[in-house]
Amino acid sequence: MTSARSLIIAPQWIGDAVMTEPLLRRLHARGERLTVGALPWVAPVYRAMPQVAEVMEFPFAHGGLQFKARRAIAKGIEGRFDKAYVLPNSLKSALLPLLARIPQRIGYLGEARVGLLTHRLKNPKNKPPMVAFYSALSGETGLEGDRPQLHIGAADIAATLHELGLQQGAYVVFAPGAEFGPAKRWPATHFAELAARLDLPVVLLGSGKEAALCDEIAAPVNAVQAGKCLNLAGKTSLPQALGLIAASSRTVSNDSGLMHVAAALGVPQVAIFGSSSPLHTPPLSDRATVLWLKVDPAYQPPLDCAPCFARECPLGHTRCLNDISAERVLRAL
Repeated sequence: MTSARSLIIAPQWIGDAVMTEPLLRRLHARGERLTVGALPWVAPVYRAMPQVAEVMEFPFAHGGLQFKARRAIAKGIEGRFDKAYVLPNSLKSALLPLLARIPQRIGYLGEARVGLLTHRLKNPKNKPPMVAFYSALSGETGLEGDRPQLHIGAADIAATLHELGLQQGAYVVFAPGAEFGPAKRWPATHFAELAARLDLPVVLLGSGKEAALCDEIAAPVNAVQAGKCLNLAGKTSLPQALGLIAASSRTVSNDSGLMHVAAALGVPQVAIFGSSSPLHTPPLSDRATVLWLKVDPAYQPPLDCAPCFARECPLGHTRCLNDISAERVLRAL
């Protein structure tokens, strides 16, 4: 009996892509050959998963149905796959497997997808742990222990370090951004204070949109300690960023995609949570320390408003982040 040829329709966010890794490991372990269809900015995450045989980059943009493009790709892959696992919950993500006539199409119910999927799981109530949420698409049980793992080749890490003039384990990575919104971002002034107090240089990572935020952190530190902070936001590819995190001494981040990358690479890290919840999207690593004032009995008055999952603080104080001091993060490191 030949193994199933499976197409994975990937999520569009880096953190979600990392959290799908245990699902793909499960599918590979039972003999399925995996091709991942991913948007270009998350494709490198899947290239760091040895169980993935092929990564197919989709030329889709954020928003819009882009039906013609999906139909064209579907025509080109028709007959290549036995199964499709549709990881996002959107209607458009389920279109391509249908148009490609893939016999088994597996995913969660959502956005009127009843006719698009052949095997449908009900969406759980509230906000479940996301790794188990994705792993459940395997149809298997015993998902609670699933932990994402990424693998970056030593030669790739060495090439990145050489290109950027850095040495393995000789710097701390800060990932101060969070695409979702400011209610997930620890203040820049706090990051700057922490950088000034560390005994190692700091490398700041993020997208081009976060370059100004990283400048805000680096400038006051470098004014006193020249060259202490290296702002690489928007200046690295995602594969380079993965390599820089893998080679770092420690990582400090908000609840973001790069937080999940650090956890999956087993790097010592401090993850700072504000409006979101580590019960929903924790960094699944024994080397991760989570700081979340919601569960701190010594913090008064209690954060009854958390987690609100809002982009901006609805009450205007953002206590959940502002009240986590640089000293506290330093101790956690």
